[in-house]
Formats: sequence, C-alpha cells, structure tokens
Amino acid sequence: MCRIVGASRTLLPLLAALLQASVEASGEIALCKTGFPEDVYSAVLSQDVHEGQPLLNVKFSNCNGKRKVQYESSEPADFKVDEDGMVYAVRSFPLSSEHAKFLIYAQDKETQEKWQVAVKLSLKPTFPEDSVKESQEIEEIVFPRQVSKHNGHLQRQKRDWVIPPINLPENSRGPFPQELVRIRSDRDKNLSLRYSVTGPGADQPPTGIFIINPISGQLSVTKPLDRELIARFHLRAHAVDINGNQVENPIDIVINVIDMNDNRPEFLHQVWNGTVPEGSKPGTYVMTVTAIDADDPNALNGMLRYRILSQAPSTPSPNMFTINNETGDIITVAAGLDREKVQQYTLIIQATDMEGNPTYGLSNTATAVITVTDVNDNPPEFTAMTFYGEVPENRVDVIVANLTVTDKDQPHTPAWNAVYRISGGDPTGRFAIQTDPNSNDGLVTVVKPIDFETNRMFVLTVAAENQVPLAKGIQHPPQSTATVSVTVIDVNENPYFAPNPKIIRQEEGLHAGTMLTTFTAQDPDRYMQQNIRYTKLSDPANWLKIDPVNGQITTIAVLDRESPNVKNNIYNATFLASDNGIPPMSGTGTLQIYLLDINDNAPQVLPQEAETCETPDPNSINITALDYDIDPNAGPFAFDLPLSPVTIKRNWTITRLNGDFAQLNLKIKFLEAGIYEVPIIITDSGNPPKSNISILRVKVCQCDSNGDCTDVDRIVGAGLGTGAIIAILLCIIILLILVLMFVVWMKRRDKERQAKQLLIDPEDDVRDNILKYDEEGGGEEDQDYDLSQLQQPDTVEPDAIKPVGIRRLDERPIHAEPQYPVRSAAPHPGDIGDFINEGLKAADNDPTAPPYDSLLVFDYEGSGSTAGSLSSLHSSSSGGEQDYDYLNDWGPRFKKLADMYGGGDD
Repeated sequence: MCRIVGASRTLLPLLAALLQASVEASGEIALCKTGFPEDVYSAVLSQDVHEGQPLLNVKFSNCNGKRKVQYESSEPADFKVDEDGMVYAVRSFPLSSEHAKFLIYAQDKETQEKWQVAVKLSLKPTFPEDSVKESQEIEEIVFPRQVSKHNGHLQRQKRDWVIPPINLPENSRGPFPQELVRIRSDRDKNLSLRYSVTGPGADQPPTGIFIINPISGQLSVTKPLDRELIARFHLRAHAVDINGNQVENPIDIVINVIDMNDNRPEFLHQVWNGTVPEGSKPGTYVMTVTAIDADDPNALNGMLRYRILSQAPSTPSPNMFTINNETGDIITVAAGLDREKVQQYTLIIQATDMEGNPTYGLSNTATAVITVTDVNDNPPEFTAMTFYGEVPENRVDVIVANLTVTDKDQPHTPAWNAVYRISGGDPTGRFAIQTDPNSNDGLVTVVKPIDFETNRMFVLTVAAENQVPLAKGIQHPPQSTATVSVTVIDVNENPYFAPNPKIIRQEEGLHAGTMLTTFTAQDPDRYMQQNIRYTKLSDPANWLKIDPVNGQITTIAVLDRESPNVKNNIYNATFLASDNGIPPMSGTGTLQIYLLDINDNAPQVLPQEAETCETPDPNSINITALDYDIDPNAGPFAFDLPLSPVTIKRNWTITRLNGDFAQLNLKIKFLEAGIYEVPIIITDSGNPPKSNISILRVKVCQCDSNGDCTDVDRIVGAGLGTGAIIAILLCIIILLILVLMFVVWMKRRDKERQAKQLLIDPEDDVRDNILKYDEEGGGEEDQDYDLSQLQQPDTVEPDAIKPVGIRRLDERPIHAEPQYPVRSAAPHPGDIGDFINEGLKAADNDPTAPPYDSLLVFDYEGSGSTAGSLSSLHSSSSGGEQDYDYLNDWGPRFKKLADMYGGGDD
C-alpha cells in the first residue's frame, strides 16, 4: 500500500488513473449498411498534434466482408489513414482553438465505389491552475503491503497503488539539498531498515542529483534542475534490512521537471529570403518564417506568436504584408507591388512566447527580405516608327537594318527579351530578324537572294513581342510596331548560258571546219549596256573552237566517238562568257555533244594468242572479235581464212559457232610443235560492212591425254614475252646478290668470333697483364740492352751472328729455324687470332721446340743480377708447399704441368 501523509493531515487515497488522450466516437448502428455509420467523427485532444500521433479510428461497415477498401485523406499533407481505419498525424503542428475539419474517403479497389466521412478535431479546454503546489509539509511514501499466506496459499491483502509523479520546478534557487518526500515501510517498527534509490540522477549518470537518507528515507535534490536537459527522472526506491535482505518490493518514483520560461524563441535563420510576383493580389502567399523555443511546447512557455515590427520601404503602403501569428506565414494584404518602383522589401519579424504576451513573454527578431519578381507588364516599344536599310542584290546573310526597342522589365529575362516578327511586306520570305542577346536589338537579315531587276525596294512591317505573353489585362501599344524600308542596290551580275548544259547530236567523223552550233550567254543586267565575249575553257581533245563575238562553235579536228575523252558517247566542252562591266563578271556553260556511231573501226581477233596440241584432238581454239564500234556497226561477225598462203587453209579450219564466236582447229592430223601466225578475216555487220585480216599467234605443243602441254621448253620459249623474261632474270640476279651478301656476312662473323675468343678471358689476355713501369732494366749490366728488339721480333738478329760469350749455357742447341709467321709492325686487330693460330701450328710442328717440362730459354739478362733464376729446377725445393691445382683450369696446354705439380703424391 502506498500512502502520502502530511504533517497536519491523515492518509489520503491516491487516484489510480493514467492520463490519456482519449478519442470518443459515438454512433448508432442500425441495419447493416455498407459505408461509414456516422456522418461526422469528432475527437477532442488534450495537446497539440505531433507527427505520428494517433488521433481517432473511423469505422467502416463492410457487410459482406469481401470488400477491399482503401482509405484516403482530403489533407494528405497533414493526416493519413491506415488500413484498419486509424487516423495518424503526418506532421507536427499546433491545433488552434478553432475546429480542424477534413474528410476521409473509402474506395472499393474493385468496383471503385467511394464513400466519405467528415472528421472534426478540437482542443480540450484548459483552466489556469498552478502546476506546482508548494507545501511546507513533506509528503511520505509508504511501500505497498506484501502478500501473506492464508490456508497455504499466497493472498494479497490490498492491491498496489500507483505512485503519482513528483513535480519539481526547474531553476530552483534552493536552499540545497532540498527535501522532496520521505520514503518509509510499515516494517520499520519491527526491523532496522536501510533505504536507497537507484536510476539516472541517483547512482547512474548524471549521478548525485538525488540523494536519500538511508535511515530516515528522506529523498532530497542537491542542485537546480534544467528541463531542457532532462525533463523527467525515473527512480526506484529500495528497502533492505541491516543484512542487505530485501524487505519490500522496489517502488517507482517519477519526478517531472516543471518548465519555466527561461528560453527565448530562436529563429531557424536570422535572414529569410522570399519572392512575390509584382502585381500580386492581396492574400498572395509569400513565405513562412519559423522560430523554435526550447521550453515546453505544450505549455505557454513554448507557445509562440509572430508579428511584423517594421517594413522598409513603406511605399506604396506601410502595411503591404501581414503574418499569421501562429504559423509564421507571410502574405500580401495590399495591392500595388511594382518591381519597376520597389524591387525589394525588408521586414522585421518578432516571435514572442507565452502566446505573444508582451508583459511576460520573451521575444526575438529576424529579418525577412522579400524580392519583388518581374512579370511581363511592360511591352517592348520601338525607338522609331520607321527604320531604313539597303542591300546589294544577290547577297545573303547581310544585316540590312538594326531595330532598337525599350522595355522596362528586368533585363535579360523572358519578360524583357524581344522577339521580332515580320507581319507584312515580305511574301516570299527573303528577310528574317534575329535578336541580339546582349542589346535586345533586332537584326534584319537577308536570307534569300534579291534581284534588282525584279524588286528595287521592300517595305516591311515589323512587330516586337516578348518571349512570354504580357500579363493579363495589358495590351500592346502602337509603339510595338514599326516599318523597315529596304533599298536594293544594282550590281554587275554574271552572264549565264541558257540552256546549261546544251546538248547536241552529231555523227562522229565530222571534218575540221564544220560549224556545230551557236552557244551564247545572256546578261541579267538589263539596265547596263555591256558586251559579252566568249572563250574556250575546257576542250580535252582539242576538237572545237568558239567565235569570241557571236559564240559559234566550229570543229578543228575530226570527232571520234571511240576517243578516251568520250564517256557514254558524250563529249563535254566548257566555255566562258565574260562581260565588260565594273568589275567584269563571267559565267561558264557546258556543251555536250552526243556522238552517233559510224562504222569506222574494223573488228580484230580476240584473243591474239592461243595454244593447241600437235594433233586435232583433244582440244581446239575458241576465238571472238573485238570491235570498238557499237550496234549496228559491230556484231554479228563473219570469220574466214585467207586463200594465201595456201598452207593456212591446208593446215587449219575455222567454224562459226554463233554471231560473235568461232572455233579454229587443225585440219591435218599432225603439226609440228612451234609458233604459227594464222591470219583470220573478220567482217562486221555495218552498212557498209568493214573487214580486217587479224593475225592469231598459235603455239603448237606436245600434249598429254588431258590436252595439256608437256613440252615445257617450247611453251616457255613461246609463251613468255620479253617483259616476263626480263622479270625472271632480275629475280635471279637479286637472289644471287642476296646469297653472296649472306656468304660475306657469315665469313666476317667467323672472323669476329675468333677475335672475341682471344679476348674472352681477361686473365689470359696478354695486353691486360703487361704493366708499364718507369724503369725497365734488370740490373747495372744490362742497362744498354736494346728492348726494341722484343717489340719487333722480325728484326731480331739470327742466332748464328750472336756473340758466343753472350749466349746462356742452358740455351737450346742451334738448329734450323722453323718457319714461324712474321707479324707486321701494326697488324689489324682482326688478324690477331689468325696470327696466334698460325704460330701455334708452327710450334707444334717444330722438332727443335723443347717439351713443356724442359728448361725455358730466355734472352741474355746479364750476370750478377740480384734476381733469382726463373728455372723451375731451382725452385723445386719449395714446390711442396704450394697448391698447383689451379693449373687444371688453364686449359689443355697446361695439362702437363698440372699432372706434374698438381697430381698429388704420385
């Protein structure tokens, strides 16, 4: 049981009721009828509407239960309806004292049948009461009575009480700690109890705000509270004995922080920007300004009201705008917005809490900048009623006149940009007007050529408009229409041939000096006295000439239809006509001569070369005729063999296959292989006919059973022309040159490889091992030794003329010298390898050459030298201490030394 006991009053029963925003819907259901049972649903709300807040439930009677109904709100921006009929708020907004009314629709998804019902929302009336009742008496909260056993069963003596919340104002000045309530248990009479509280604000962050006396159960607050930080604390009170055993079930204590008006309204933006078209009617929406208050929005401390403090400028009225004091919507209240006079208004907006109470409410201000946007309320007007211009004839894309207009609307907007239209004076569409995007001027331009001889002047009627229509009620004045007078200037024009091209028909074969036709040009300049002269511009075959005065065309050569300059029986010649105007002008004309064929070309045999076998079987030669004439001067053709020489008809026979083809065969059983020239008489079908003896070169060869030639030599000799033989010889010569170059390249590569083998190992390269010192003598007695003899071995004196006293005792016996190669003083580097190889062969074949293990022969170095002997015999005593295995790596020439010194103990 929970009770609150005052110091001067007894236990008061607590109300066990939770605060709820209830929605009551009343209706009377009669017989089942599909639709809404009520015409109007009403809901009374105890607070403003918040986003996602359930408002009420509209019931729809679905008698057969088969209908699938879809709900829809008439104000979808504010309210939505779920499938179960529950109405929710889409956004948060304050509900004014006036009733809010909207409609809800229900539509059958299949039949599209529709029902509707009205919904009214009203605000529950509030009465001014003190939210916090201060009392000098400390209330007492007693733990509820525990259940007890009765007849072996647990039985609760009384139901639990709902502890009402404790209301504590924020920003309290103390003194602290400030006592709130005392918590006690009925068992404290028999037991020694300890009290404690847990939860945020006690033992959880923020800790230490609330404390409790563990002995007396006195709950206190230690510091001022801030509702904007934490609006509610939820604590739990515990009672245990001295051993820590729980004596009572924990009880919940809710502490509500009562809001105080300690926060000013704050606008979301310090400067708000909006626009309104000029000429707008009163009541036109402009913009919405919004301010927020950190205080409780459901209390007067957080209820804001807006008002306009000032307007600048104050023309044409100081009250051009008004603001909805609850929503912050700014609308126009006066007419006369004109951008051309006032382009921008600046409003100072004030937001005050406490529902706008100027005495107790806190205020703040912001600036609203309203720009008056342009509308097309000013038509364009021409600066002159008539404009003048001139243009040379036959010229296009020429600007004739520049039309200027004025427009008071905002520049470079659709209401200012001018569009020009030609309304009269140009029935053939020879003019067009383009708008200069920078200056808004109209540029009158010629788009089709104008002939001075036809039109000497144009008078155009031009109208100017804007890209967008004029505002309603505004008409175009007379100044929006102007006249453009265009004068055409006569210029010298090109003479022209008519017709062009001119076609005539003539037979080929006309003799030189024949007059063909007269080809003259006309001068379009009727008002100028000018003469025209003619010249030939193009005559590919040089067959024609033209009279420079009268334009008569005469042949200067025979016309030939078979000429390569004639295409499809037509010969083209171009002539030039020039006048004597200023400046001179000229024009060209083409004369096309259609040449009629005459029988002036004899037929020829085709092909001109053929081959056949020595015997009549198994093949024959098919021939035809080539005639450069056309029908009826060409085929069908007649083929025949001449009477002489007599061997022709004796050896050959010709048979006509049809009008264009014939067949040539051997008449005798055997004809020796070779080349034969067979004359053939061919006659065409012209009137009169034309004949020709054409030579057919026939190659007779030996053939196999299939009729193919097997005598290759004769075929090649007979069939290959001079060009083919020359080509074959050139190919053979080029092939021989390539082979020779390849051989030379291979030989040179071998020499380079041999030279590289000499230099491949740096340790074996003598040039790398020769060191040069300043002093090269061995001792005092050999300072006069001629070292140049060592550098040029070919100049060394023979052993026979050496003084006897100078020869060493260990020198080899004198024998006939082998023929070693002599190296030149300055050999080519590429010959080093050849020189070494030749010297090696001579040394191997020299019988007097000492073996590898014999004493080495040196030149005389003088006596009494401090240097020791180089002979291996004198250094053998110390050989046992050296490792000569590296001699195996020096190649086959050091194999003997390797066996002697590097072979081990044996």
